[in-house]
Amino acid sequence: MTQPDLHTTYLGLSLKNPLVASASPLSKHVDIAKRLEDAGAAAIVMYSLFEEQITHESYELDHYLSHGTNTYAEALSYFPDLTHYNKGPDAYLEHLARVKAAVDIPVIGSLNGISTGGWLEYARKIEQAGADALELNIYYMPTHLTVTSAQLEETYIQLVRDVRSIVWLPLAVKLSPYFTALPNFAMRLVDAGADALVLFNRFYQPDLDLEKLEVVPGLELSTSSELRVPLRWIALLYGRIQADVALTSGIHTAQDVLKAMMAGANVAMLASELLAHGIDRLPQILADMYAWMEEHEYASIQQMRGSMSQRGVVEPGAFERANYMKVLNSFEERPI
Repeated sequence: MTQPDLHTTYLGLSLKNPLVASASPLSKHVDIAKRLEDAGAAAIVMYSLFEEQITHESYELDHYLSHGTNTYAEALSYFPDLTHYNKGPDAYLEHLARVKAAVDIPVIGSLNGISTGGWLEYARKIEQAGADALELNIYYMPTHLTVTSAQLEETYIQLVRDVRSIVWLPLAVKLSPYFTALPNFAMRLVDAGADALVLFNRFYQPDLDLEKLEVVPGLELSTSSELRVPLRWIALLYGRIQADVALTSGIHTAQDVLKAMMAGANVAMLASELLAHGIDRLPQILADMYAWMEEHEYASIQQMRGSMSQRGVVEPGAFERANYMKVLNSFEERPI
């Protein structure tokens, strides 16, 4: 029997399978990037370069170059050694170029920010460093009482337009699930220039230490239970927007990847599973995918893609509110 075909496409790139290493510390080392490729990853998303890193470096440089220049002729000696600044954004670009040279699979750059401005020039620099595509990771928590949802959405849209005007690279936009009318917003992002959407970003929620009375930042890795939120929205959006979709958050097993494909995703991005259990999980996930597809007589990923989306199932209302009462009423049938 012929082995199932795991090939897929994402951002115009032909990938050997749907497994993509998402933005994480794994991409901070060239040797680990090479191990990801050898283990079966079809593409790598670089860790993010943050807007704050770029603007901070710019402000710091401006301070050192201007401070004291109107006071002493010797002020020229205050100029910093500019080679030290390579530890900031320029080091990111150099590292991206090294990773790209070390692997044969696509490497996707990542920019994390929210405002428009000069820092977006780094989108072009990421392109020049050799990235195959760019992921714009928009991570913003609105806290001002005067900011409306319409204003926030327009900020995102304008940011995508600005990045699109700077680069020719395929552009993916990584979102959180916290939008009032996500389908309409998704359509507007695509109209603004997004070639793909990545669903969803995870906000790292702080906790409270009751003994120290402090706010405690924390990082918890994802679990498969988190798959349901992006799974639902991808199933709802499949075939309705002219863009690729990546599912991220909750990919830990072959079953998770297969569900993502059936909902309509082009690729499944994972990091938590690899951070928790090692890169050697990749070949096992792939082997499990092959086994399941052979057992259930699926010839390819393309055959199954979108087969369990809203438009592909018998009861599409199960993805919407129509299923809400049915789920709640199911508990009345259980003994307590």
